[in-house]
Amino acid sequence: MRKHSIHAATAAAALVCLAAFGPAQTGAASPLGRSAGRSGTAAPSRFVPGPCPKTPEPIESLANARCGFLEVPENRSRPAGRTIRLAVAVIAAVNPAKPAQDPVVFMAGGPGADTFDDIPFLVDSGLNKDRELIVMAQRGNLYDQPNLACPEVDRFNEQAVGLGYDAEQAKQLMLKAVTDCRARLTADGVDPGAYNTTENAADFADLRKALGIPRWNVYGYSYGSNLALTYLRLHPEGVRAMAIDSITPPQVVTLPWTWTSTAEGIHNIFEACAAQPACKDRYPDLPGLLTEQVRKLEAHPLTLNVTPPNGGKPVKVVLDGGALLNLIVAFTPRPKDIPAALDELSRGNPQRFAQARAAGSVQKVGEFAHGLTNSIACGEWAPGYTESDVLKAGQKAFPGWPDTVLAQAPQLPFQYPVCGIWNVPDRAEVQRVATVSSVPALVVSGTFDVKTGASWAKDVARNLSRSTAIQVPGIGHWVVPQSPCAQHVLASFFARPTAPDTACVDDLEPAPFTIIPK
Repeated sequence: MRKHSIHAATAAAALVCLAAFGPAQTGAASPLGRSAGRSGTAAPSRFVPGPCPKTPEPIESLANARCGFLEVPENRSRPAGRTIRLAVAVIAAVNPAKPAQDPVVFMAGGPGADTFDDIPFLVDSGLNKDRELIVMAQRGNLYDQPNLACPEVDRFNEQAVGLGYDAEQAKQLMLKAVTDCRARLTADGVDPGAYNTTENAADFADLRKALGIPRWNVYGYSYGSNLALTYLRLHPEGVRAMAIDSITPPQVVTLPWTWTSTAEGIHNIFEACAAQPACKDRYPDLPGLLTEQVRKLEAHPLTLNVTPPNGGKPVKVVLDGGALLNLIVAFTPRPKDIPAALDELSRGNPQRFAQARAAGSVQKVGEFAHGLTNSIACGEWAPGYTESDVLKAGQKAFPGWPDTVLAQAPQLPFQYPVCGIWNVPDRAEVQRVATVSSVPALVVSGTFDVKTGASWAKDVARNLSRSTAIQVPGIGHWVVPQSPCAQHVLASFFARPTAPDTACVDDLEPAPFTIIPK
């Protein structure tokens, strides 16, 4: 998943997004799989300098960065177990004359997304303007050892565009891919249960100590907000300020919860259209239009041959109700184009959605850590609920839609059967806990976010007694890279955590929607 633009970033950096199995860069360190500690004691975490990762496309900021690995126990509850290595980069401040003493550490979305791929967006957003930016790939991600990529799942995703979204064939192929991936990883000695948010948070706590940093600031988005909140709850020492973007509150994130966020985001997009006279006049009933098209495509899916957006041979694409809904959740098309795309679809022109579906036929095989995704989804989000609960949440969010569409959590199809295969411990009780803190916090949401609904930030902010919360109109998932105003607010927050300048938010409105001739 190489992000050429923020369009691609927001499409992929979701609650779940769709890392290379190539050789990781190594420095002088103990071999992977061997504990450096004495029998019965955990090997102490340490930072080992080494070369920066060789990314598929050059990242300018890495040219002069300080890189290496953080060595940590794979499973801290098994002290004599093996160590793993997490890729780290420390990127210098743009202003070298007077950099702030407290750096900012970044926690990426996903879970499972390539963290290093986010660096250009962070730099362009000014995260390292006045302070060092520290980036670490969460355990199991690309450039780590081990890397919990599942090329098997990537190859399934390439095939899936030519299958019904919830078709039995798609389910069986996906379950085989997951089975094969888990068998390969465990044969290599991976403990899937050790790849969870508690261990992730402890890794970042160890990183701060290993780098000798007294205090730092935290910025996380999507799953990274969940991780940041968990980190603040379990390891508050050394946190000067925390900014979270596109919030996934640990206490409420479950598989049924995904439907509430999807419904809220779509509702906000349609309401924004209704508030613009030209859009309201051209597309007077978007909720009805979407329901009509989901029902129609689920009853009579379209099978098309479509050229992917970046060219190549045409591929077979099946566009059914589930695929339509999940393309909207994936930010393809962009929110400003959704009314036009739905109108065209209703008039027999499915091109915008079909081409977006065809884009999935080209995957960056081995770059996304599906193993980390499944360990967290199955250990933390799935327990305590059933497939029936997902369906009921879908029916409440979208009354009258076909059950076949509503039975699958958005962007997480077949997750319960997958979890039956992935087989990790139930961690709901230890993870679904609200973070209560007086550390200064900035809570950022976008009203068009169809993955992590903006309203969920309120409960989080309520428990953070020195928090500032902003909603940015007309922006979807991962707000800061898409909004100069949000970038200004974030910079002012890190400069003055208890008094950020939020004035620019007051005058923001969603951009005009695309209006096509009748």
